[in-house]
Amino acid sequence: MKNTNQNTDFETRSLDTVCVNESHLEHKWYHNIKYLIVGMLFGIVFIKAEIISWYRIQEMFRFQSFHMYGVIGSAVIVGIISVFLIKKFKIKTIYGEKIEFHNKKFNKGQIIGGLIFGLGWAITGACPGPIFAQIGTGVTVMLVTLFFAIVGTWVYGYFRDRLPH
Repeated sequence: MKNTNQNTDFETRSLDTVCVNESHLEHKWYHNIKYLIVGMLFGIVFIKAEIISWYRIQEMFRFQSFHMYGVIGSAVIVGIISVFLIKKFKIKTIYGEKIEFHNKKFNKGQIIGGLIFGLGWAITGACPGPIFAQIGTGVTVMLVTLFFAIVGTWVYGYFRDRLPH
């Protein structure tokens, strides 16, 4: 059941500031196991590719190695090709739902947010995805990073409507 207040609030906001899952399908809890498995496989790939290595991340921010730029660049290229193919062949989700892409508007908050994100990434040696893989490999100090990533997300959510557009 949808909350009409949320729908009205969503309609008044621009799509560039809100990410919404518009799926109306409901599944049992065990349908999410596939995401857990893919997440674990993704973590293994991160470990083997040294993407979670604090030293590799520092090399990137010091412009000492192409490794991370190659990984990120490859991901961008795969994403571009994937979006192109999804749009061209009108590919649907595994449950048959249409995949829609919404245009986004540029605003200065994206630059400020990107700088804050990059600074945190450079200082901690972690961005949100690899934090869990780092914790899983025994780098327990990343629990502090995870805690503050959650706090930062909460703070952003709290102040989002008052931030400049």
